[in-house]
Amino acid sequence: MVLASIILLFYPGPRLGTDFKGGTEVEIAFTKAVSAGEIRSAIIHSGFSQPDVVRVDDPKVPARYLVRVQEVSSIGESKRQEIERQLCAGLDSGDCATEPHQSSEVKFSPGGDKITVRFRGDPELSWVRGRIASVAGIEMRAGEHGVILQNARDHKVEILLKSKGDQLMDGMRVRLGADRVPQEALRVEWIGPKAGAQLRNSALKAIAFAIVFVMIYIALRFDVRFAPGAVIAMVHDALSVLGLLIIMGREINLTTVAAVLTVVGYSVNDTVIVYDRVRENLGRLRGASFVGLINVSISEMLGRTILSSGTVMVSLLAFFAWGTGSLKDFALALVIGVVLGTYSSIYVALPFTEWLDRRYFGGHGVVIRKGTVKKKVTAVV
Repeated sequence: MVLASIILLFYPGPRLGTDFKGGTEVEIAFTKAVSAGEIRSAIIHSGFSQPDVVRVDDPKVPARYLVRVQEVSSIGESKRQEIERQLCAGLDSGDCATEPHQSSEVKFSPGGDKITVRFRGDPELSWVRGRIASVAGIEMRAGEHGVILQNARDHKVEILLKSKGDQLMDGMRVRLGADRVPQEALRVEWIGPKAGAQLRNSALKAIAFAIVFVMIYIALRFDVRFAPGAVIAMVHDALSVLGLLIIMGREINLTTVAAVLTVVGYSVNDTVIVYDRVRENLGRLRGASFVGLINVSISEMLGRTILSSGTVMVSLLAFFAWGTGSLKDFALALVIGVVLGTYSSIYVALPFTEWLDRRYFGGHGVVIRKGTVKKKVTAVV
């Protein structure tokens, strides 16, 4: 399972969400029934590439979809310079020398959908609107909503541009009809490709740090030879969850990373409980082999483990059945993780610890010397 998951991470690779690869995400509740194919065709004809259209189950509306495109609202350096020239930012020559509406400061929002301008004198909004309209490829919001006087005392003006989400909605309204496409989307989110790469790298570091610190904790609390088994079990759980989600075609995003970290924590908790019982039996069942101790400890903890995991599963299945969107994906990842975490605590962590003790410590590292207490040990296979 782990090897298959590693292969799937490279081929065909995970289906990364907007969080990691960047783009614009729009959630729309259509007023009339519409198919995913119609939406995809309308988006492509509006100038967007490779749209991802996902239906969201919602009985309250005729059709609800999550639309993702790779484009983000950004203004390139050349466009910024042209806008600054049009607004006479800091220019005292040419046309700007006699222009009464010179600007002293021009700021662009990170999202590329807002420009804040501070003028040296009282600004004329119609002049600002005309100047921005002359820049090719820049669209303002319709009517008076495009240019707003933000602060009369500081002569500050806010220019609101059409984001990629606004342009996407306009394009669908033209091609699907205004009677089917609402005026406003339920939500619009975007993230740039650089920020997405940073989030992806941070997510991988978070998982790696969690595994390293858990290994240190297990080594300090129990014995250094117990730590590798716990780490192998955690890596098994994390990779297997990702592999199964890739097979199911689920999106890998920040919610998935949160679920994987939760699975890692749950797996460690389950493993520590079983390790604790092994440590107790080391002093109680003197003279028993390590394999016998493991079998007895697992048998004693099996009922508790099944009940605990079953209780968690009931809650998660409720979220999965009635949840929507990211909550449903989070619950699915945790359902898979709880099953794998329970399995790995019994069949991965302890057997690996026993193999490590037998292979590198001669089988004597964790076995207590024979004492005066005689107790029959029944190995359960």
